[in-house]
Amino acid sequence: MGTIQESRGAVRFDVFEVDLHAGELRKQGVKIKLQEQPFQILQMLLEHPGEVVTREELQKRIWPADTFVDFEQGLYNAIKRLREALGDSPETPRYVETLPRRGYRFIGSINGVVSASAAKEALGASLGRPSSMLFRSPVMGALGALILAATVFALNLGGIRQRLLLKKNSPAVHSLAVLPLTSLSSDPNQEYFAEGMTDALITDLSQIGALRVVSRTSVMRYNKTDKSAPQIARELNVDAIIEGTVQRSGDRVRVTAQLIYGPEDKHLWADSYERDMQDAFTLQGVVARAIADEIRVKMTPKEQERLQNVRPVNPKALEAYLSGRFHLDQRAKLELYRGKEPAREEELREAIANFDQAIQEDPGYTPPYLWFFDGESSPDFDLDLLPRIEAGVAKALQLDEANVHAHLARARLLEQYEYDWPGAEKEIKRAIEINPNSAEAHFQYAEYFLCLGRQEDEKKERELAQALDPSHDYFADAGTTRIGWTLEQHKQAVEERAPDDPLSRGVLGKDYATNGRFDESAEEYEKCLRLYGYTEFADVIHSSRTKAGGKAALRDWMRAAEKDYLRGAQLASFAFAFTYASLSDRDNAFRWLEKAYQERNWCILYLKADPVWEPIRSDPRFANLLRRVGLAQ
Repeated sequence: MGTIQESRGAVRFDVFEVDLHAGELRKQGVKIKLQEQPFQILQMLLEHPGEVVTREELQKRIWPADTFVDFEQGLYNAIKRLREALGDSPETPRYVETLPRRGYRFIGSINGVVSASAAKEALGASLGRPSSMLFRSPVMGALGALILAATVFALNLGGIRQRLLLKKNSPAVHSLAVLPLTSLSSDPNQEYFAEGMTDALITDLSQIGALRVVSRTSVMRYNKTDKSAPQIARELNVDAIIEGTVQRSGDRVRVTAQLIYGPEDKHLWADSYERDMQDAFTLQGVVARAIADEIRVKMTPKEQERLQNVRPVNPKALEAYLSGRFHLDQRAKLELYRGKEPAREEELREAIANFDQAIQEDPGYTPPYLWFFDGESSPDFDLDLLPRIEAGVAKALQLDEANVHAHLARARLLEQYEYDWPGAEKEIKRAIEINPNSAEAHFQYAEYFLCLGRQEDEKKERELAQALDPSHDYFADAGTTRIGWTLEQHKQAVEERAPDDPLSRGVLGKDYATNGRFDESAEEYEKCLRLYGYTEFADVIHSSRTKAGGKAALRDWMRAAEKDYLRGAQLASFAFAFTYASLSDRDNAFRWLEKAYQERNWCILYLKADPVWEPIRSDPRFANLLRRVGLAQ
């Protein structure tokens, strides 16, 4: 810790003045009563403005081992008294910010900590000479400047000692993860705003080619986690983590961030920024540049220019976009549960309306144009929405040709809706050219090769994606399936990790059927359907399986489901195609495959890769379908 107390001067912030020599806190010249421990905490925080003072440091200095008090309660009471004296609040802090599980940070603006002139006078007095004489001659002027610099360093003014020492001794950082920023707003609906700011910071840092940044999907599971920084760093296989807070107040937004070296739980950097809402994403660019500078990562001129030229965003457009993202997330949580179709459609309508509003408010803001593409999967939608989605991607690329997400979105559209495989590969290659460290881009390239049956290329790209983002399982298929697993391993994984996940149960049922184990397949499909709320179909399977076995149960389920489909139920065509194919019912399998083809269902892309099609692969109709989707040899 520093020795700011050695100074005879005062620290001033806002309307407060802290007399370090007298041990007094004054507000507009009036002394405020403050007990010794709260004052000591304030002193320690002022020694390191903008930096974290850990609980361990506070305990060591103020509550040493031979002090027989409850440290937790003592610290709580002292912080509470300090905030009361400053008129501060833990929910909306102006001076003392709490960092859960770590410590506290002074986030106010310091007006002065013994001015340079006062420091000169003090130095002059200490040498027995007037300050004007001390700095007058060249030799003594240089000596005086050196002494002044040493004094500033010794007094740790503005936290300069930590900044200089950390710059010199900071460990190398080549990879990092941005943990979900915590919203300090009392409004729970502002959670999505914090998520949006997290995304923006991840996106900005991902622009730096020399830095590996963990994807959003991998870090979101650490939202409000109690895990320590070293544990998170180990699990994500990164050198450092970034954590922080977001606070909105009217048209202003404040972001605080700190950089922690994971293996040692060592604080490297921290700062706080405040901007107008329209500059919210510009602010994230500032944070990204500060982090890049702190870890001394090399940036190309284009990367530097991109971070420096983040355009301001209309606050209303940002608000509308983030609200749209929120509704899409809500829709995804409803999945295919029976009776949830109206709610799913309502969430989609709300989302689209929000994205339209965002575009209207700020036509130059690109994210609302890419609403359907979230990085790893796309929400299902009616084909009548396709023209507007394609137009949105084209507009996003017109506004920003270097937008990785836009190129990957364009590739997805070319694959699934136009079956233009060469065009899709061109877009994926461009995304990788823009950001070679994008695990998302390499994963999409692996899926591209999987669809084409190019196994060696697929393996190479999948392994590269996994190396770039080790925390995410890029070898996973769906649910808890993993490439190379046996059925027994898959079954064990479902039972241990996701026993109540309907998707995992359905994928396991499909795999059992593919391997001809129809009794187990029917059992898993029954569980899947009950979890989704399709109890009538689950009852059909249960009754039929008990009487005639699994294969008959799957047939009876298909008949019942088709009747329901004719009555207008929203059932997925791929479920019919999968099941009929595994039963070697070729006519019905191709009937539903043709429907899936017309709907541009995703299952068509995996005709060459998915073993579920083996029973019908020799049929001439299969070769014809491969040719129509551009997958023929």
